[in-house]
Amino acid sequence: MRDNSNDYQAIFLNDAPLLDVRAPIEFSKGAFPLAHNLPLLSDEERHRIGICYKRKGQQAAIELGHELVSGAVKVERIAAWDAYLRDHPDGYLYCFRGGLRSQTVQQWLKTETGRDAPRILGGYKAMRNFLIDTTTTTVARCDLVLVAGLTGSGKTELLVQLDNAIDLEGHAHHRGSSFGKHATPQPEQINFENALAIDFLKKRAKGHQVLVLEDEGRMIGRCALPITLRQAMQQRPLVWLEDSLAQRTERILGDYVVDLCAEFTTLLGDEAGFTAFAEHLRLSLHNIVKRLGMARYQQLAAIMDQALAAQERTGSVDAHRGWIEGLLGEYYDPMYAYQHKNRADRIVFSGDRVAVMEYLQARAQRQHS
Repeated sequence: MRDNSNDYQAIFLNDAPLLDVRAPIEFSKGAFPLAHNLPLLSDEERHRIGICYKRKGQQAAIELGHELVSGAVKVERIAAWDAYLRDHPDGYLYCFRGGLRSQTVQQWLKTETGRDAPRILGGYKAMRNFLIDTTTTTVARCDLVLVAGLTGSGKTELLVQLDNAIDLEGHAHHRGSSFGKHATPQPEQINFENALAIDFLKKRAKGHQVLVLEDEGRMIGRCALPITLRQAMQQRPLVWLEDSLAQRTERILGDYVVDLCAEFTTLLGDEAGFTAFAEHLRLSLHNIVKRLGMARYQQLAAIMDQALAAQERTGSVDAHRGWIEGLLGEYYDPMYAYQHKNRADRIVFSGDRVAVMEYLQARAQRQHS
């Protein structure tokens, strides 16, 4: 029999399967990457028990809980927990604080199936606090280096080639710009923070003291950077990645047109997917109309409409280069040039992909040695 555990570090480093027995509404507001929700109580049952607790006290609430989860309902839920733990023998179960709900599930499994199911002491709340502390500690103790550069310069492509990189946009499931939304939704804020903290934990466990991140604003889509990380990123050194306009245009064409259209059509089918993709592009451009100015917006929107019509008719994406180059030259590049000037004192290195890669690897090696 495995013991109950509060070794949260080992649990996350080993990717232990997690059986979350909280109510679905609790799970939807925040969970861990490998957690699977098989609740002891449905949302409605939890609501009724909560009212009973307030009016009549704990014992009455417990009795109501046993009444609501009895008979066939109880048998079905026990069977689901047992099946999950049979398929994941190294798993742990937990509730919000590691208290009554997880203890009840643990006892029922033992009594009804003979299965010993270890639970996580302190539950979700303790694990969540551990991950918040992990992020705070990482930010304080590690050398964070930020990769900056003009839109489309390939910052994310560079990061994925580094063992010591943290892909913030990957965790946020968003490319970071006005056009950065994917066909599928972003994670909940808490889920984003949890996944990011686990990444920090694993990188540090491998001995990395220098961590490389992409230079980001406060928000990546609707995911906000943890405040301790955001504050640190405003002060840490910058490495500026350079690339040509032609290469950046091709990269954006691939990411924001070819790949994104494929995401939507895979998800929704060819016709509905293309319609959703086209609406996304048009809305993304419209969202920055105030910063573009109406005349420039209308010009770029017309080019985009023509490009979408050609793509729908022939499959060719060539015409999209027109609005991409216009958006880079007239909007993104001047904005980034302004940022470059204002933060010149923080830029410790500039170069193309090969030079930046060599610099970052050498910096990590010096810190490691």
